[in-house]
Amino acid sequence: MKNIFLLSIASLALMSVSCQKNDDTSIQLRTKIDVSKITTSTPYTSTFLDASNKSTVDFSLGNSKLEMFKGLNSYINLNKTQAISADVSKNLYANSGSPFTPDISSNFTSLNAVSFSLKAVSASSFSTTDANLVRQKIEADLITNAALGNAYTVTASNGVAGKLGTYMVNAKGIEVAQIIQKGLIGAFQIDYINNVLLNAGLNAPNSQPVDGKNYTQLEQNWDQAYAVLTPNSIYLEGSTDAVRVTSEFGLGSYVWEYNKTNYSNVYLAFLKGRVAIVNNDRVELEKQALFIRTQFEIAIANAALGYLAKWGTSTTDASRAHAISEGLGFIYSLRFCKTYQADVKFSDDILNALIGSANGFWDLTPAKINTATVAIKTKFNIN
Repeated sequence: MKNIFLLSIASLALMSVSCQKNDDTSIQLRTKIDVSKITTSTPYTSTFLDASNKSTVDFSLGNSKLEMFKGLNSYINLNKTQAISADVSKNLYANSGSPFTPDISSNFTSLNAVSFSLKAVSASSFSTTDANLVRQKIEADLITNAALGNAYTVTASNGVAGKLGTYMVNAKGIEVAQIIQKGLIGAFQIDYINNVLLNAGLNAPNSQPVDGKNYTQLEQNWDQAYAVLTPNSIYLEGSTDAVRVTSEFGLGSYVWEYNKTNYSNVYLAFLKGRVAIVNNDRVELEKQALFIRTQFEIAIANAALGYLAKWGTSTTDASRAHAISEGLGFIYSLRFCKTYQADVKFSDDILNALIGSANGFWDLTPAKINTATVAIKTKFNIN
């Protein structure tokens, strides 16, 4: 497993306990910015400059991690029409053996060359033991999903893996590719952004640039969080409640879809938090970080609820299986929603009640769906 370049989880942990003591927060490294002039159309990169007017923003680390996620997701969904390799799936997750080819990612050369991986940043706020359990679970799902590619000509039914409509499901009627994708939204994006970069990562040094770079470590942590969310210079620019204008993936897409109340305020929160870093305004920094973390977790909870509801409104086994599989992936991801104090037990209890029986999807009832719905609404204070 490759190490994380520049931003190891171990170094973040050390930052959380020591950097506030060692970093002189009285040093004003940058020229202060008037936050009242910041708007939703303010450009991110060109707003934050050093003394020589060179941008202090670098999205490359975060965008590369996001591209890895997109590449892995693209590959695992090929099982709908062909056999795929478990080894390739695991190598994409671990960034091992130069797995990113042109048909998997347009950035294949740069991704193969970097020294980090999705696996390394999965569940990275957890203890080593608990993080390894998450990573092992994801790898096991990758193996199972690859095996389903050998049954793409088989019609699925209760106890028989194969194709259900256009979806590949296991013998319990679960679309494993959806479990992996939605699970990584939590294990990678939510956990790395919310619990690492915008939590422990806020204690990183900010009085001088990282050696050889234009940014401080705190600036980079904040910018990397943004870049793990979206590849776009202005998140959801021009989007409305009805139409998402920008191309987004994973968390970036579902925040728009399942947090209509505040998706339009996320970009401004990132800008204001970045201004707070420039201005050495710790109170404002923590305020904006909490807002972002809260909105992301609400989106995940609402997504879980939305797909539970779609199970009830769907009219075919195929559409019901697809809906519940997406919902199960989001429910798994709830364990990473620490702002709302969700945890592994909360997530697993709901999952076991839903599909812990021998036949999984095929045993689902409205009562089981309702119980799960009530539990999620209660935990996340959703009416």
